[in-house]
This record gives sequence, C-alpha cells and structure tokens, in this order.
Amino acid sequence: MSDRSAMLKEALEQRILVLDGAMGTMIQRHKLTEADYRGDRFRDWGQDVKGNNDLLTLTQPEIIRDIHRQYYAAGADMVETNSFNSTKVSQADYGMEDLAYELNKEGASIARVVADEFTAENPDKPRFVVGTLGPTSRTASLSPDVNNPAFRNVSFDELTINYIEATKGLIEGGADIIMIETIFDTLNAKAAIFAINKTFSDLAIKLPVMISGTITDASGRTLSGQTAEAFWYSVRHARPLTIGFNCALGAKELRQHIVSISKIADCGISAHPNAGLPNEMGEYDESPTEMSAQLNEWANSGLLNIVGGCCGTEPAHIKAIADAVSGVKPRAIPVIDRHMRLAGLEPFEVIQQ
Repeated sequence: MSDRSAMLKEALEQRILVLDGAMGTMIQRHKLTEADYRGDRFRDWGQDVKGNNDLLTLTQPEIIRDIHRQYYAAGADMVETNSFNSTKVSQADYGMEDLAYELNKEGASIARVVADEFTAENPDKPRFVVGTLGPTSRTASLSPDVNNPAFRNVSFDELTINYIEATKGLIEGGADIIMIETIFDTLNAKAAIFAINKTFSDLAIKLPVMISGTITDASGRTLSGQTAEAFWYSVRHARPLTIGFNCALGAKELRQHIVSISKIADCGISAHPNAGLPNEMGEYDESPTEMSAQLNEWANSGLLNIVGGCCGTEPAHIKAIADAVSGVKPRAIPVIDRHMRLAGLEPFEVIQQ
C-alpha cells in the first residue's frame, strides 16, 4: 500500500471525507469564448471546440488549477480531475481523439500539484486526487436507433481500450483514486472496471476505486434499467472503496437510493447529488444552506463515508457541506453474510434455508 493510500484509509476511518463540487458549473462562470477554448495551440483547429471543458486542461490550465484551489480552500478533502470526457469516444465529437491520454495525464497532474500544496500547508488534513472516468457519450447495452433495437454504436472492447488509455494517463499524472462516475449504463461501467484492473496489472500498481452510478429519474433506476440494489450486485466484484450515486437528482430525491444501497454494500458509501432539480431554465437553485441541511441529516443517520456535490454546486455549497458533516462519525462498514446474489434489472438472492 502506498503512503497516500494509507493516508486515505486512515482518513476514511476517522471522518466523512468531502469531495468537490461541479467543475462545469465553475467553468461556466468564466463565460469563455471559442477563442478561449482554442488557446494558441488549437487556434486553427478545423471545427468548433467551445464546450469541450476537458480541453481547458491544455489551453486554460490556470482556470482549472484555480477551481481545484477554490474547492480545497472550501474544505474538500479530494477533488476530481477535469477528465470527465477525456476518452477517444467522447473527444471524437471535436475531432480530438488523439488528445485523450494527454488530457488525462495533464488533468491529474494539475490536480496533484494543488493537492500537494494544500497538504504541505496542513499535513494533518491530506488532500487527495480523484481521477475521473466519465460514462462516455455512448452506451454499450442500449440502441441509439429506435428502429433497430439490436444496433450498438460502441462495443465492450472499444470501451475497454478507451478506458485503459484514460486510466493509464490518470495514474501517470498522479491520481490517488480512480472513480468511474455518472454511470447510466452498467455495461459501460463493467468495461471500465475491466480496463482499470488490466491497467493496474500492466503498471504493477493498485489504487482504490470508487464507483458512482446515476439514478436518472423518479423510476428509481439507471438508464439501462437497473435498481440501486441490482446495480451494486453487478459491480460488487470490483471490490471498490465506495459505491454510490451522483448527478440527475438532488439530495431529497436521491436519499432513498442511498439508504437502499447502504444496507447491502460492504464498502464505503459516496454521494454527490445535484443542487436540487433543474428549474425551467436548466439551472440549479438549491442554496448551500438547504443542501447542507439535508446532507447533515444523511450523515447523522449513518449513511455516508464520502460526500460532495454535482451539477449546480459551487465552493459555497462544499464549504457548507464540509461544515455540516464535520465531527459526524462516518458510516460503519457492515458485515454482509455470504450467499448468491445475482442481478438483471432487479436484484435476485439465493438463500439456503
């Protein structure tokens, strides 16, 4: 176990750790133009790149660095790398597939430098870098063509290759943890898990892994149709540091799903909900006070090991959340009895009487 992994394990035993908030929300504050996204390096790129937030790692690194600093200063123990769409599959939208490895490595490197700055200032509160693997812009188990249910625009093997490249970059850039997040298709997540393990083997290294799914709406299911419990049974073989949910829902709507999974998961629980549900303009209105009050109740109910924010959350939200969970004991990891647990869209347990 590396020194940083040991520090992470110790920190998790002592307190609820705080994750950062929304990178995209913070980037929007800057009102960047097409020219800002391009920078000097991509000034003559052949298509528009505005909206490719991951590209800012290369063209506006000080903006990304400052966002990390703001979240650490607000009380975050860990920040996510600016690499949510840093795979060939997702970068293909901008014709920038060849940048995937560089985006991951540089994204992790920027966060690493800032984390080390804050750790040096306060060694009693070590800061960690979470290397983010997003879901990509494609789905391995659903057809994008309503007239052809059998059609797929990506394969498991393609996703695996994409995720191996991204994971290698994150590790070599200095990530402490790898997080598969905003999972809407469990098959995509399985490809990421396979890729992570392959990369760990190739590089002779092993880092903690976080897995965070997305319950898409009031149905209580992921986009590929699984309940929270079935999702856990499908990815439990990864032996993650944490399982949890982020995005799509605010804390109020997400709580029941965190309760469900906390009863059956023999690992940590993470949650980073949105700042409420989007309004008619697609913006998020839940204040830091409102959001932190809900997450304080979650913490006192013994539901959390790691908590942060997703869409609409800013440093003020993270500060309020950090204050709300400060001094609250982290969720105790339960001992779960061993028997056969299977999952399709629903969980299925085989219990010998």
